[in-house]
Amino acid sequence: MPIKDKDFVEINFTGKLKESGQVFDTTDSEVAKNHGFEGEFKPMIVCIGQGHLIKGLDAWMKGKELGKYTNIEVKPEEAYGKKDAKLIRMVPTQQFTKHGIKPETGLQVNIDNIMGTIRTVTGGRTLVDFNHPLAGKELIYDIEILRVVEDKKQQINSLLKLLANFEGEIEIKEGKATIKVTLDIPEEVKTKLQETIKDLVGVEAEFIKEEKKEEKKEKLEQEDKEKTEKKEKESDKIKEDSKKEENPEEKKEEGKKG
Repeated sequence: MPIKDKDFVEINFTGKLKESGQVFDTTDSEVAKNHGFEGEFKPMIVCIGQGHLIKGLDAWMKGKELGKYTNIEVKPEEAYGKKDAKLIRMVPTQQFTKHGIKPETGLQVNIDNIMGTIRTVTGGRTLVDFNHPLAGKELIYDIEILRVVEDKKQQINSLLKLLANFEGEIEIKEGKATIKVTLDIPEEVKTKLQETIKDLVGVEAEFIKEEKKEEKKEKLEQEDKEKTEKKEKESDKIKEDSKKEENPEEKKEEGKKG
């Protein structure tokens, strides 16, 4: 069955620059290993038509069947956009050196919370390009469409991973998903996730904050310690009372003191 808008699909892909064939992104662990990439690489689940892929690849996916496809060309306008000259700025070199940064060609820098790439360093001036590193580039993709994902738990976790970079423990009953997480989620993020899950998966979502395993373990250990201490105190009290029963004169003396 052809893939359509709002379908969840699992894919493997590799992205390359058309002009040089250089691999810039992949989900394939073998490709990653061959190109010296570090990290975890595995197939990813995306929802078609929701901007989880670049525009050109997202549109290309619609109507396709499961299988392998190679040499899919994507123009800059359908990828990371054309180069914008307004996003190339000259920055005084001293702005970097006063923060202990030695500006060098190719170095990525963060200025006013905007990532840029240093293009040239000439005397007291540094040219910084704030365009996306792939802006203006024609891209080539090899992609394998592995399966259409029907499992709602997998659909929800894929959305959590793509939109908020975390996953949860999910239970679905009577059209409602309970999502157990170990982190604090800002209210606005939670609301957006709930709306997206309702729209794309078709279930209501409730988030429940749980303690991390380490925190839970520490809490249980502390509770056990307190119980043990309480039992030891009770045991000592029983022994003390028993001792007094065995020594009535000592008990009598304490009575006089009272």
